[in-house]
Amino acid sequence: MPTTVEPASERSAAEVNEEIRALWFRSGGTLTGEQREEYRRLVLEWAAADPQLPARAA
Repeated sequence: MPTTVEPASERSAAEVNEEIRALWFRSGGTLTGEQREEYRRLVLEWAAADPQLPARAA
């Protein structure tokens, strides 16, 4: 499983955060296995998009 994020487009952290919120709303607060993977991908994309967060060593 890859650990790097390669977003399909250059989205802001706010845009990715909105998608994360929508995912939780659609799921009713309980994520399926597929939704958990999407959430993980979105969180990694969000972290990469936020210039305020410190970079982590791989």
